Amino acid sequence: MRDLAPEIVRRRLLVEGYYSIRVDRDVVSSYLTGVAKHLGLRTYGEPVVHAPSGTGKPENQGFDAFIPLIDSGISLYIWSSQRFFSALLYTCKEFNELKAVSYTQAFFGSTEIAQRSF
Repeated sequence: MRDLAPEIVRRRLLVEGYYSIRVDRDVVSSYLTGVAKHLGLRTYGEPVVHAPSGTGKPENQGFDAFIPLIDSGISLYIWSSQRFFSALLYTCKEFNELKAVSYTQAFFGSTEIAQRSF
């Protein structure tokens, strides 16, 4: 992918995996505030957590969430029936990817995760 704006710092990290913990709205919110704090990323609002509550396909039920950062934001998507998560950290500030991945893996009790930065 061609970098159309090389003068703008952008860090994107996608972390996906299966979780072994019980996930509800509070857990989703706790992950977003916790990973931001763990990485030293400053928030300017509370996490916003949505649950489709029966709208759409049953296999896609879960949570869609976001926390705004001073330097962009973090999104989290949860598929409840598959016990799968997808977290996207998007910042205009450098952060330690290994710390983000290890925090996410430990938080969700994942035995195997996949990650990609771009």
